[in-house]
Amino acid sequence: MTRSSRARFARPALAAAAALTVTAGVVAAAPDAKKAESAPKLTLIAASKSVNIHSYEGATGLDLNLGTYLTAEGSPLELTAKRKSYKDPITVQQTIRQGKKVTTKNLPAGLVKDFQGLPDFTHITMTDASGKKVLDAKENFCPNNASGRVRPDAAATSRYPESCPRNPFTRGSVWGVENGWASNTYNSWYTEGVTLPAGTYTAKINVAKKYRDLFGIANKPQTVKVNVTVEPSPVGRAAAKKHGSHGAGHAGHHDSAPKMTLQEATSGNGPTYNVGHAPYPPAPPALPWALQKSARTVANVGDRPGQTDGSRLAPGLKANAKRPTGKAVVPDVPKPDLRSLPAFDVQISTAPENPAGKDFMSFSANVWNAGPAQLVVDGFRAPGDELMDAYQYFYDAKGKQVGYTPTGTMEWDPRPGHNHWHFTDFASYRLLKADKKEAVRSGKEAFCLVNTDAVDYTVKNANWHPFSTDLSSACGEEKAISVREVLDVGSGDTYTQDLPDQSFDITDLPNGTYYIEVLANPEKRLKETTTANNSALRQVVLGGTPGARTVTVPPHDLINAN
Repeated sequence: MTRSSRARFARPALAAAAALTVTAGVVAAAPDAKKAESAPKLTLIAASKSVNIHSYEGATGLDLNLGTYLTAEGSPLELTAKRKSYKDPITVQQTIRQGKKVTTKNLPAGLVKDFQGLPDFTHITMTDASGKKVLDAKENFCPNNASGRVRPDAAATSRYPESCPRNPFTRGSVWGVENGWASNTYNSWYTEGVTLPAGTYTAKINVAKKYRDLFGIANKPQTVKVNVTVEPSPVGRAAAKKHGSHGAGHAGHHDSAPKMTLQEATSGNGPTYNVGHAPYPPAPPALPWALQKSARTVANVGDRPGQTDGSRLAPGLKANAKRPTGKAVVPDVPKPDLRSLPAFDVQISTAPENPAGKDFMSFSANVWNAGPAQLVVDGFRAPGDELMDAYQYFYDAKGKQVGYTPTGTMEWDPRPGHNHWHFTDFASYRLLKADKKEAVRSGKEAFCLVNTDAVDYTVKNANWHPFSTDLSSACGEEKAISVREVLDVGSGDTYTQDLPDQSFDITDLPNGTYYIEVLANPEKRLKETTTANNSALRQVVLGGTPGARTVTVPPHDLINAN
């Protein structure tokens, strides 16, 4: 099993740095905090009158972060998007908070088609030095792209989630711009890169009219000067160096890859600890403007033990120092509800590891927790043992541990891209024939539990800031005597099955209709609210010929994504 190379960065807690730049331009215009308004006052601002964008020759596109933000004053902008089922469209409701008074209003039907934020929120035009228009584009906006405070008396942290989910089977999401905060209107994850030659440009950015009317945003476009610089590709320089000098040697190989920029470090396109989890991560945060202008290096931004994004310490959820003693008991308290999503990202695998003459079907699978309680599993091992004994813990409404029960084992996986402890009784995957009888079983049988995807943050007790969204702090080191793995309420863990021992070997299967089954808690060792919703099926149709097999994935109700 390999883990996807796309990162799962949590929202950086760089509010202080961002506020240094953002506050200077807007604090004077901020309303009196004591005069709460019946609805948030939303304003589009630009942190600077000019920005510098750097690129290399041959780059496929520029990350056009213009340093524009949407601010909320008086009360937060809070939106809840959800679907009753995959047969129903997504609805959006705005929650208006005025002190203790909370009111809601439904936004127009059909406003959004997915959970990635508000589509076509901003309109951007760019002209070159001669006045010729070189760009006319619309961009989506994820309100959860929190970037910092705009006044010193605002809340120290934003209550809202740290990204907008991209998983095609997301059930519900919450979006918000905290009162007194600013959210960057740009996010490279949602936006196609643009290609521009070196030069000076003028960009005009405004909120689209339908959103200005909907939220009462003033018609005040922002103008930003854009200075684009383009340098020779470091790959070309490294190649020339290597061929021109016998002494380049290993250094030439190290220099052959362009140095990662700070923007790339938060774009989800660079190296990551999250190998093998979903190809549909939550949106990584846009880089705060203050950080772009600083002299910090990528090393300051990257993940380290105990951190999830290089700027935010992971919460202190640690395994108990010792295994539980006394009689195991499963008390009558809230328990997790594990549910499977239908498989997605289904394709015929072309991984170089595939044995010659074999055909494989790869897929991604997610098991999530609908709550109302966390899934908490601790592993313990005796000195010298290769396996850990796993225990599930239970808590009362006040968070006090009130019981535990044995629930299988954990094993150390030393393979590259893993190097952490896997819980062995979490999920299983099968390919079923048209009559729903098993045809092939996936070899994947052990899991490092990570809150990779925000599946439904509208369920009861959903944690909008889940523990451990990154493998660098989730599943323990080889020398660990105990490990804690947690699946928070509202979040799920996606695994990509693309290696020969985990994807389905379809070499000898006839063409026709099959179903991918994702089954949570297959041995029913984990204690849940119910096990009636643990299985999800996704129809697939095999075709083609040996060595050139094809797979067609029909829509799943309204979800037309493979």
